[in-house]
Amino acid sequence: MFLTFAPAPEVLEWLKAEILEDTGKLHNPDHQHILSVDLAVLWASGPSRSKGKAVIGTAEEVLFRASQWVKGRQEQQMRDWFGRVPDYLITLDAGYSAQCTDTAFCALVEHELYHIAQKRDEFGSPAFTKDGEPKIEITGHDVEEFVGVVRRYGVGDPGGALAQLAAAARSAPEVGEREIAGACGTCLMRVA
Repeated sequence: MFLTFAPAPEVLEWLKAEILEDTGKLHNPDHQHILSVDLAVLWASGPSRSKGKAVIGTAEEVLFRASQWVKGRQEQQMRDWFGRVPDYLITLDAGYSAQCTDTAFCALVEHELYHIAQKRDEFGSPAFTKDGEPKIEITGHDVEEFVGVVRRYGVGDPGGALAQLAAAARSAPEVGEREIAGACGTCLMRVA
């Protein structure tokens, strides 16, 4: 079986309206910097595989480091899909997205948005271009640890990222089913 791909402008429109814009029902100010990003969203007909696990979403900076012909083919594909070569691309598994809950879909989309981060300067403050726009980069996960290590040894530094994740997991979600249901038509949108 080979994978097929299709642009998902409806997802981009929805995530801008509901998550990125401050008037959205699921607005998250953590993603404010993304409003200045040339972003596109793509459906994949199935998951990717990495290290023995299914990958149901990715976020990437669109870069072509190849020969002139390979780069030309890749740029043409982007123009065919989106009418331009976006700066950043989120790809989602359409099969997973069609069957998961609205909450799981929102979590997937936000997970990928968190990978598109605002760079930090040497003092840890948000970095900006000379034009005042946020500097953007792809970033890794906040926390990476094995369940067995945490089970055996705990979360480590009480102020560290893993302890913060554990505290967040013990708290009630900031976004509930009612807010998600009110974000208009996410279940209809996810059909690729």
